[in-house]
Amino acid sequence: MKQNTTLKSTLRFIAIVQFVLGLSFLLAPQFTSRAMGLATAPEWTDWLFGMMAARFLGFGYGMLLAARNPWEGRHWIKVMIGIQAIDWSVTLVYLLRGSVSLMQVSTASFLPVIFVLILWLNYPRAGGKQPQVAA
Repeated sequence: MKQNTTLKSTLRFIAIVQFVLGLSFLLAPQFTSRAMGLATAPEWTDWLFGMMAARFLGFGYGMLLAARNPWEGRHWIKVMIGIQAIDWSVTLVYLLRGSVSLMQVSTASFLPVIFVLILWLNYPRAGGKQPQVAA
């Protein structure tokens, strides 16, 4: 039971993070990037931020679906594990290049690792508690 509670809570927290980022980049892209300490970007980047925001919002929704029923949402969980692994890898690359600072990437320097560990360790696997499907 503890495992399921941890997974559901983590999925809801990830959803909140996705929604905050999505709404921030959709509604105020330049303000959001400046608040992160990034240099003012050309106006055309707002288009990319808007498309990125749509994906944040979509994945936030997916995390809420997965939190309602982790077994049925296991594909959303698997995709989020991949996203978080890519996020962390990209963050490390740009940190090592000196393109961004630790202050700018903030929680992206450690939250993806925590999310991947919690999601992987609590991933709904066959043999665990799952709904029985009649043949």
